Amino acid sequence: MIGGFTHHGGALAAAARHFGGEDWLDLSTGINPAPWPGTIEADWQRLPEREALTALEEAAAAHFGVSPAYCCAVPGSEMALRLIGQWIRAGSYRWPAYRTHAAAFPDGEASDGPGGARAFLLANPNNPDGRITPTRDLQAWHEDLAARDGWLVVDEAFADATPEVSVAGRVGEWQRLIVLRSFGKFFGLAGLRLGFVLGPGPVVAMLRGILGDWPLGAGALAVGVAAYRDGPWIARARRDLAARARRMDDLLAAHGFKVLGDCPHFRLIDDTQDLFDRLARHRILTRPFDYNPHWLRLGIPAAQEDWARLAGALGDG
Repeated sequence: MIGGFTHHGGALAAAARHFGGEDWLDLSTGINPAPWPGTIEADWQRLPEREALTALEEAAAAHFGVSPAYCCAVPGSEMALRLIGQWIRAGSYRWPAYRTHAAAFPDGEASDGPGGARAFLLANPNNPDGRITPTRDLQAWHEDLAARDGWLVVDEAFADATPEVSVAGRVGEWQRLIVLRSFGKFFGLAGLRLGFVLGPGPVVAMLRGILGDWPLGAGALAVGVAAYRDGPWIARARRDLAARARRMDDLLAAHGFKVLGDCPHFRLIDDTQDLFDRLARHRILTRPFDYNPHWLRLGIPAAQEDWARLAGALGDG
């Protein structure tokens, strides 16, 4: 039974209710399974200071390679995407992608390029297939949209692991470009609900006007600054994600599964063996798709016991 698990990943409570059992292994989201390990102290009694938000945006902007003037911290990039959709109001989006992309432009259409739309939204790397759109294509689309006072919106939620694919550094240079970045996926702390919108002055001003003086809590501010300044951990995490992804390829191949798409955070496989239900019986949650019943996306484990558990479940056919 997959119907209740195709909207998004992370529905562990629903999985436990439906399949039973405890101690679930969540491979449904693609979030880094080895989170940033730092500890922080936050002042939970006082309202956050403006200087704390400025420090976070400066640290994040340095990580993205963009001016802090173009960087706006938001309580999750998913919320920001919906706000941007309401601001632009008309656009198309590449499909398949995050469901929020369709929700951001509910009157728009799925497309492989901007066409005649006022905005074009895509994920790069894409979800769920990991597809990378070359910078030259993004630049051509941007030039086309800018000539019509349109917007190119690039969701780079999974770009931290492969920074060479990012166009974040083009924000400002490309006047009609908006880039979204996620903190939780790469740093493995999705519950913090922290993201960023990179865009020109009018975009940043619009978001600040909606979000107000305290867009983030003290915890998100403190963790975000420390994590983005932790260069050694960031470099190590990129290496570790790549190594675990290669190990996942070997494991899937050993059990006869074909990889259809990939990203350091996940693998998309051809599921013709009812694998979702089989893994769920072993209390391993993965991500199926209602629009393609032969697709299954698997996040990648970190702990040795989780690798052993996954290998045993894959072999229990």
